[in-house]
Amino acid sequence: MLGQLSAAGLLGRKSGRGFYTYAAPGSSQVVPEAAQAGAGRPAGREVRSIGVCGSGTMATGIAEVFAKAGYPVLLVARSQEKADRARAALAKSLDRMVGKGRLSEADRDAALGRITASGSLEDLHSADLVLEAVAEDLAVKQQLFAALDRICKPGAVLATTTSSLPVIRCATATGRPQDVIGMHFFNPAPAMKLVEVVGTVLTADDVTATVLELCREVRKHPVVCGDRAGFIVNALLFPYLNDAVRMLEEHYASVDDVDTAIRLGCGYPMGRSRCWTWSVWMSR
Repeated sequence: MLGQLSAAGLLGRKSGRGFYTYAAPGSSQVVPEAAQAGAGRPAGREVRSIGVCGSGTMATGIAEVFAKAGYPVLLVARSQEKADRARAALAKSLDRMVGKGRLSEADRDAALGRITASGSLEDLHSADLVLEAVAEDLAVKQQLFAALDRICKPGAVLATTTSSLPVIRCATATGRPQDVIGMHFFNPAPAMKLVEVVGTVLTADDVTATVLELCREVRKHPVVCGDRAGFIVNALLFPYLNDAVRMLEEHYASVDDVDTAIRLGCGYPMGRSRCWTWSVWMSR
């Protein structure tokens, strides 16, 4: 919490806000927060159009989720060629669903018709919610959020799919940190139900309410968590993975026995040591 407050520039009386809100910078007069003053649950903002930044698996999967739910989606990549390739990959995913009998041809065509591919961030100027799924590199994300701050209309929700980077660092790259939130989908986004909704010390309550409602509308299950390394899932997962590796290093148990024990003993669908090997391979 102290790290978030410091990163957000909320330095207590010196700045006028910290754990408390003060009447002015340097003042000792505490001003009651809206929630403490008896404000009701905030209503969410209206979301009619979605922007997705990126051209990889997560970006196309997230775009597919929103398009199938009836939202017009603008899929933006670093070039028109990359954007067109991403849309083509998305079309193949929809075709596979039709082939498996999980989606009708009419619904496939309707979903694909809601997706527009673009190579220009400037086209995001009218989107109600923009979600980035670019490289997991803080400098890259901060540069993108600074650009979105300039381009997107006032009141647009700006979301990041980061799984481990501080959301507050993305938020403070903008002049509207109250509009920034974490919206961590899991891979593959069309199949995985969970979305971690990550608010910062600066995220507005109505932004959190908007994202929670939106997740439910696209048939995802949101969980709210604080802006900490790994959020919930990865913060719980990596101790398991590290302990599995230590067992192997110390010849305490074999890969097969660790995997069998965690699957049959804990009910996990995938063994921990093989999952660790997969995650290392994916990170490369």
